[in-house]
Amino acid sequence: MGIVAGLDSSSAFTHIVVCDTDTGEVLRQGYAAHPIEARASEVDPQAWLLSLGEAASGGLLEGVQAIGVSAQQHGLVPLDHQGNLVRPALLGNDRRAQAAAADLIDGLGGRQPWAEAVGAVPQASQPVAKLRWLARSEPENAQRVAAVLQPHDWLVWQLLGRPARRTTDRGAASGTGYWSTGSGSYRPDLVELALGRQAALPEVLGPADAAGTTPEGLLISAGTGETMAAAFGLGVAVGDAVVSLGASGSVMAVHHEALADPTGMITSFADATGMHLPVVHTSNAVRALRGTAEMLGLEGLDELSALALKSTPGASGLVLLPYLEGERTPQLPHTAGTLSGLRRESMKPEHLARAAFEGMLCSLADALDVLRDRGVEVRRVFLLGAAAELPAVQALAPALFGTQVVVPQPAEYAALGAARQAAWALGVSQGTLDPRTPPVWQAAAAQVLEPGEELAVGGAVRQQYGATRDQIHPGAFGGSV
Repeated sequence: MGIVAGLDSSSAFTHIVVCDTDTGEVLRQGYAAHPIEARASEVDPQAWLLSLGEAASGGLLEGVQAIGVSAQQHGLVPLDHQGNLVRPALLGNDRRAQAAAADLIDGLGGRQPWAEAVGAVPQASQPVAKLRWLARSEPENAQRVAAVLQPHDWLVWQLLGRPARRTTDRGAASGTGYWSTGSGSYRPDLVELALGRQAALPEVLGPADAAGTTPEGLLISAGTGETMAAAFGLGVAVGDAVVSLGASGSVMAVHHEALADPTGMITSFADATGMHLPVVHTSNAVRALRGTAEMLGLEGLDELSALALKSTPGASGLVLLPYLEGERTPQLPHTAGTLSGLRRESMKPEHLARAAFEGMLCSLADALDVLRDRGVEVRRVFLLGAAAELPAVQALAPALFGTQVVVPQPAEYAALGAARQAAWALGVSQGTLDPRTPPVWQAAAAQVLEPGEELAVGGAVRQQYGATRDQIHPGAFGGSV
């Protein structure tokens, strides 16, 4: 038996899990919140190290043989020729690069060339857009940039003592906007398009590779981005999709190849195992539920859920298109939400509550169908987020998604994925594991929900929702959903 650790440095905290290499059993855990100033849109990365040190205090890492690192995605850490910070790191939640992203889209000739080049259309969160913003807004700083890293790359580099070699993994690289998921290589021309010149980029390691070993003999695995680490921690594989319920929503699935989507609805990430993670985002998910609860004067989502279950499938004809903040899927950035089907008999609180849940889940099912229509196999859906525990979500989701739904128990899946990667790299280095096959760890404890006899009912609700969507926003999906 060996011991490995996985650390997840998110936007707000560092969480560390120490696990058995053979089973994945969590032996110890550590946690530390980031300082308030480290949760802004730009930050001195030293704050991440301070949080890491606090989380690892008290001998937490005693006996650990290898560490994997997961971190928030899309951050840009610009370094000069000496490896020092040019300016504070720009984080993924920094929206100042929106105009820069639009400039880059035009600069390459539109959305389709970008999708074909790297599998994604530039967004403000991506490093490629942040480089363009830096070049336009802070030209003196831009001139000093000699190398660029993302948060997980920088943390791995620091743990190894800042060696000459800097590394990343294909999962994190796939979120930069200048690494191609299709070819598995960088596009230096896109760095030059953004920054105006070249910059050194970290070496992209394979899933089971080690980034290096500390002087104390601690192996550091390649690490990866939070999304990829969470998928690895959950143990998702081909045939699995993950639906995340936050204020906004996302749907991702494991696929055997990169998907180039000229519409930009699909972002083609690589995963932490050598496969691919196409992702579709929605701008609205739980915010539609919270808004409905406020409209009805309810205390919270538990009350809204109980009220919704007093209604019937189809909400007596009420349909809520939950595009409250505009929408990314379908691409309707300037639209608003719509409540349709008002009749005297449907004007009851329970029907509106039901329509909110059906609208949110049908919108996510639309996103799921964007992947299915591109040949992505979906046999079961993992449902994540606090709202996944709501009885109304669990009652409606299997029929509306048209497949088995798995609701895992809450856990630090990104940190677990980082630990599993560390165990893989350690096993490969010791000759006990195949670099093509990750260690098999115990599955996450979960509740499994089947659509059963409600499948036809779910299809009817989706048909009602789709007819309303197409009437109000004709051609929104180009006839593909």
